[in-house]
Amino acid sequence: MSEADYFKSMPHDKNDPNPFLAVFMDQSIPFNEEAKAAYLKDCSSKSRQFLLPVLRPFARLMIVLLQIYKIVVPKAFTSSLMLHRVLYWGMKTFVSPSANYMILRHFYLGSEVLAFIRDNVPGVQVEMNPLKPTNLEPVKDDLFLIHDLNLYNFVINLNRELKAKGIEVTKQERLCFDAVTSGPLPIEQMPKRWTNFMDLTTAIECFTPVYQLFLTDNDFWRATNSLQLDETIGILASKIIGSNERLALINNKHPMVPLTTLGAGFRLVLHGLATEQLHALLVELKRKQEVAGL
Repeated sequence: MSEADYFKSMPHDKNDPNPFLAVFMDQSIPFNEEAKAAYLKDCSSKSRQFLLPVLRPFARLMIVLLQIYKIVVPKAFTSSLMLHRVLYWGMKTFVSPSANYMILRHFYLGSEVLAFIRDNVPGVQVEMNPLKPTNLEPVKDDLFLIHDLNLYNFVINLNRELKAKGIEVTKQERLCFDAVTSGPLPIEQMPKRWTNFMDLTTAIECFTPVYQLFLTDNDFWRATNSLQLDETIGILASKIIGSNERLALINNKHPMVPLTTLGAGFRLVLHGLATEQLHALLVELKRKQEVAGL
């Protein structure tokens, strides 16, 4: 049974409707059906219901304590290699298959969204470094850090090109969808042992202070501030598409107003959902363009 079938076969009790079934059935938000089902099933887990409320306060307390520690010794005990080995081990050992699937999808879709924008701004040449992991092994090779760097480098290099060549980002009558995968992603089966119980949100909350511990204070701030570039990417895509009516669910807002690192875990979940929604919209537009024969 696929993740989507789990909800499609779920009985509906009118006197006790399932909130996750309602969200799954709702079609107002563009979202890949399998990914949506995987995410909502993960949200309905016991880990999300009972473990998250207990661990989140401790995780955020650790962020505060580590921030104080980093003020005193900003570059002590930092290692991107060690960070990603710990993240790999944690994902392989404790994180649920659905959560790991969503994390790998995020890197894959994020690369495709940036490539779509680049491909639909005629006259610019921006070097890309796409991340398309199909299993957990690439996590050990600085995957999370490179993802953040890719986003910043893309925004900087794209806008340098636009300014140097006097180009504006405008609506394209025929969109180039070469970078957008409309079918299933080639992501392998994730580890599914009895220890793989932790849901996506709880895992992110737990991993955030680990991320902070092994990075310099500057690197951690840069990583958390990258989340607010969601609005920047959304605006670029809306200009190219010629519509922003379905990009209104971006919650990581104005990049010129940096937020504290305390809520980074929650904002990271919103970042992932924003990427899913934008990519699903691009897939929808790609299919419509193919049907229209443009």
